[in-house]
Amino acid sequence: MDIISQLQEQVNTIAAIAFNTFGSLQRDAPPVQLSPNYPEPPANGNPVEDAANLAEQPKLLSAELVKAAKQFDALVAALPLSEGGEEAQLKRIAELQAENDAVGQELQKQLEAAEKELRQVQELFSQAADNCLNLKKPD
Repeated sequence: MDIISQLQEQVNTIAAIAFNTFGSLQRDAPPVQLSPNYPEPPANGNPVEDAANLAEQPKLLSAELVKAAKQFDALVAALPLSEGGEEAQLKRIAELQAENDAVGQELQKQLEAAEKELRQVQELFSQAADNCLNLKKPD
């Protein structure tokens, strides 16, 4: 897998971890009364067991998120450095574009030659089919 695909995969991993982290924090957050005008929210099941689990889970999720971010940073550090700066990159892009144009022109010439040959073959085939149907002897 190339480095760009690995970076994309790592970004997806970070997004999934963040999504799960926020979802579990939202799911496990204790109820809070928003206003004295609203009734008291119902209490969750076992508060002692929940408190221990709630205190540990964000630490595990945040550690996993930091680990994924560090892996992303390592992948970014593994990217090849550009040589010569922006000016050299623009020059290289122009060279590649010129090469691409030359190859495109050559392919266009080959396509035109192939189409010409196809027309000739179709004409010969048509003549052969006409000769067979008319039971003529070939010239």
